[in-house]
Amino acid sequence: MRRQLLERCLRGVRSYYTYSHEPFHPLKRAPAWKTAEEAVSVVKSGDVVFVHGAAATPLRLVAALTEHGKSNGLKDITVCHIHTEGPALYTNPDCKGIFRSNSFFLGANCRTAVNEGRADYVPIFLSEIPLLFHRGIINIDVALVQVSPPDKHGFCSLGTSVDCARAAVQNAKHIIGQVNPCMPRTFGDGLIHKSHFDAMVDGLANLPEHKPRPRSDVENKIGSLIAENLVVNGATLQMGIGNIPDAVLASLGNHKDLGIHSEMFSDGVVDLVEAGCVTNTHKTFHPGKIVSSFIVGTRKLFNFVDNNPFVVMCDVSVVNSIPVISQNPKVTAINSCIEVDLTGQVVSDSIGTRMYSGVGGQVDFIRGAAVGRDGEGKPILAMPSTTSKGESKIVPFLKQGGGVVTTRAHLHYLVTEWGIAYLFGKNLRQRAHELIRIAHPDHREELEKAAYERLHCMPSSDA
Repeated sequence: MRRQLLERCLRGVRSYYTYSHEPFHPLKRAPAWKTAEEAVSVVKSGDVVFVHGAAATPLRLVAALTEHGKSNGLKDITVCHIHTEGPALYTNPDCKGIFRSNSFFLGANCRTAVNEGRADYVPIFLSEIPLLFHRGIINIDVALVQVSPPDKHGFCSLGTSVDCARAAVQNAKHIIGQVNPCMPRTFGDGLIHKSHFDAMVDGLANLPEHKPRPRSDVENKIGSLIAENLVVNGATLQMGIGNIPDAVLASLGNHKDLGIHSEMFSDGVVDLVEAGCVTNTHKTFHPGKIVSSFIVGTRKLFNFVDNNPFVVMCDVSVVNSIPVISQNPKVTAINSCIEVDLTGQVVSDSIGTRMYSGVGGQVDFIRGAAVGRDGEGKPILAMPSTTSKGESKIVPFLKQGGGVVTTRAHLHYLVTEWGIAYLFGKNLRQRAHELIRIAHPDHREELEKAAYERLHCMPSSDA
């Protein structure tokens, strides 16, 4: 039906109901309600299948897709996605040759397959993933998404993950929706009229939850250092995922008039809203509202965003646009990293050659904060000073194969439990001094010797 309407337009046969890729636009057609097995039977060998990510992962459709490929002898199906929750069944060893995952950001469920060579990873800024679909670099045959039930006007919501899913449904040849009453209905760019679906599947199930891990004393110390020294009243916050951003949020209970403009957020933001700390009063882009692209958390978070006009979920190409981010006041971007060398090169997506996560939105927001129109932005990266084995995470040289996500020119603030290093405008000698100062004391002497060997001079704070 979608192709027929498009062909009519191309032939010049126009009617009021000419085809539109815009998901907001109601079409004169109705989706077919099918079982998950019937719906995914459209997938054939060689197809590219998009899978909705994070808490919106359509697990019923994923299971049906995997079984369909295995039982029908299909081959060479590419499954593309950002990080997904639940078991990524199509990455199992018995699916080799049938499916090949292509991740734009690695979740834990795909790391083994990528590092064993059975799956792929695309280094890409989160803001640019939609361009892959819009420019036809990746042509999606079938999109599997999870949505809320249609409202009285026929509109479903992409709910917890608008991110790159909106671009996927705009460009997919065939769209299958797992309709789940547990999916929050969110405001913003994530609405899709039911007439754009080729098939709908009953999918009542609890969304995958991402419960926070207990925070260590080191993580709490880093959180308090950032909150007390770098976050000011009226700041617009972006937080990545993980215990350190969560520790910052937990330390902001005495702040006022904070705003949220972040590619994602989790339960900690709900606590700040309930405490009256988040008002979004001073924001320029969507003032008075939280702006995000996807959420990861617990049922508490899902209930908070459900039918809540205080939260606007937008296409990630908008949320993570550097010119858009930079409009907001006092942009404070807080992200984690894995390893930093003495010149300020930052590894964030791998541990040596072992792929771990992805580029994500770190650089988008670091740049947005750095070039903020008011000149008061703070691009912050944070990490414990040592690994769980006691090895220094501030190193003379990066591990072989380590992925430099944030360059030495991008890094302004680095925070460990030992303090805050400010590197903007510092030369290599000064940078080494600042970084050694916040390294673990057990490693500082060794780092000083390594810095001298590398730079042929002693690290120093002198200009």
